Amino acid sequence: MPRPSEPPKNIWFRRRVSLTRSLVELWAFRELTATLAERDLRVRYKQAALGVAWAVITPVIMMLAFSLIVNKITHTNTGLHHPPYPLWSYMGLLPWTFFSSTVGGGGMSLVSNNTLLNKLYCPREVFPIAGMIDATFDALIAALVLAIMFPALGFAPASTSIYVPLLLIVLVMFTMGVTLAVSVIVVYMRDLRLAIPMVLQFGLFVTPVIYPPTKLSHHPAFLIAYSVINPLVPVIDGMRRCVLSGQPPNWTWLLAGGVSSLVFLVGGFWLFKRLETGIADVA
Repeated sequence: MPRPSEPPKNIWFRRRVSLTRSLVELWAFRELTATLAERDLRVRYKQAALGVAWAVITPVIMMLAFSLIVNKITHTNTGLHHPPYPLWSYMGLLPWTFFSSTVGGGGMSLVSNNTLLNKLYCPREVFPIAGMIDATFDALIAALVLAIMFPALGFAPASTSIYVPLLLIVLVMFTMGVTLAVSVIVVYMRDLRLAIPMVLQFGLFVTPVIYPPTKLSHHPAFLIAYSVINPLVPVIDGMRRCVLSGQPPNWTWLLAGGVSSLVFLVGGFWLFKRLETGIADVA
């Protein structure tokens, strides 16, 4: 039996993504984004006896575990001015916890909101962005611990902390790009949702959270390449340099990580918008 011929190419549907139009539409739904983030926070903490204290408990327990076990084994050199290891490790845990919470929560946001997806019109990226807002709230609460740790350990933030906003820009771009890509891929590949916790657990150990980047290699070319692959490397190292050691970030690493983060953001957004039209049907 002869196969039916394809429709003429001039009537094929072509999905065109306009960055300006997408951003304008996203801004128009900013109240919905805030509402979704608030709803998720209320659901998460309303029935919890300790409430928002859970945002602090997880990184603090990990910091104590690293300080009591890992540092005893590895004897990590914390660098210039030798800040206490608990403070040094906690400074690395803050950006990592923000990244892992955003990817873990925002990555599942489309699947967990499939009922809304079929009843409400909105740019679908509001769901992973709401997940990032939730992770930002938790990170801000966890950062308050530093106000206790600094005086308790007899240490003070350096004046070079003014560079921290640059590091946060790189962190947010990379995190958002990965989250957008993961959230839309999970809709079409459900097995990925089971792999996300495992990948994040693996990522904790291949990212210099509990050790300095030089533990991976002393070769400059390798560290630059690794900053491209994993922009969290220059972010975490820069946090420690700026806040604890009184040094500016490694500009070469930060430039490599910044360019890579922008590529991750643009690529993740492009992939999300290309696959957006089938989300409601598949989710």
